[in-house]
Amino acid sequence: MKQTDLSTFSNHTYAPGAPRSIRVLWYLVNAVFFMSRFPFGSFKVFLLRRFGARVGKGVVIKPSVNIKSPWHLEIGDYTWIGESVWIDNLVPVRIGAHACLSQGAMLLTGNHDYKKSTFDLITGEITIEAGAWIGAKSIVCPGVRCGSHSVLAVGSVTAADLEPFWIYRGNPATKVRQRVVE
Repeated sequence: MKQTDLSTFSNHTYAPGAPRSIRVLWYLVNAVFFMSRFPFGSFKVFLLRRFGARVGKGVVIKPSVNIKSPWHLEIGDYTWIGESVWIDNLVPVRIGAHACLSQGAMLLTGNHDYKKSTFDLITGEITIEAGAWIGAKSIVCPGVRCGSHSVLAVGSVTAADLEPFWIYRGNPATKVRQRVVE
């Protein structure tokens, strides 16, 4: 039986989307202003825009947020990004207006192909539509679309699309009930 051989791993097909110098500069900016307890969200929005992110008005970004690639990020108006959120966006992540990513939520656009001995990288874009809420410590896996006003409850994991106006809970997340916004 063949086994995994990480010495043969190659990422040659992946294009990060920005020159090495920009990626290094972003690494430093992310560490100082985003991953730290730096409190000024409006300055963070300014920095994201300077690095190519498309960010709407009224966006709230709390301390200790980790964003891998701002040039692959789009955030709609009045969206909230809570403390310790990790946006691991190797490929585009789109977050609609009035969406909420609660504390410790993770958006993961990359994984590895466990079927190949080389453990190849697999990526998938994530879309969080308008009004969706990703609960604290929840995980959205590569290639997932969270429909408008869907809810992924606290500590849940989804590797499948969430339908609009439905609440999901668990690991794997399952549909619990409709979301009614009053």
